[in-house]
Amino acid sequence: MPDKLRCGWVSDDPLYIAYHDEEWGRPVHDERRLFEMLTLEGAQAGLSWLTILRKRENYRTAFAGFDPAVVARFDEVERERLLSDEGIVRNRAKIDATIGNARAWLKLREETPDGPVAYLWSFVGGAPKINSWRSLTEIPAQTAESQAMSKALKARGFRFVGPTICYAFMQATGMVDDHTADCFLYAKEGRA
Repeated sequence: MPDKLRCGWVSDDPLYIAYHDEEWGRPVHDERRLFEMLTLEGAQAGLSWLTILRKRENYRTAFAGFDPAVVARFDEVERERLLSDEGIVRNRAKIDATIGNARAWLKLREETPDGPVAYLWSFVGGAPKINSWRSLTEIPAQTAESQAMSKALKARGFRFVGPTICYAFMQATGMVDDHTADCFLYAKEGRA
């Protein structure tokens, strides 16, 4: 029997446990970290999140610590380097999307008065949306907020930002807190 009850999606892998216990659902207001999570959620499309977690440090190295200003300058030489990097998901569309998303991120920074952090948080009204799900089956794959974020980001040139990816991004960065009622972090938040 586990020492703590966690959300049902958490496997017994120590990396997954640490991610759930220390990161998932905690509000992120750091611009570079938000860009990282948007990138990783897009990279995860069609794969397991554990696969991406295992490659995260390689992603951080490959994509210059997720500095959008550096990634936006990546050229064909960098693309080829990334396509041969076994430490990341070597998918041309996802790599191209990350570079393009870095460029869109910089444009978003220029065009929005409060920058990307406030812009992204605006889709949940600027504060975490706390849910009270009893089981995993109640948690939606997407919401009106994630659909709105997806539509807005796509209009700004972002790719791999469908509504399901946007919802996973919102969960990961604490814009939405979806710890289920049986999770020890749910009770810790004072909602039990």
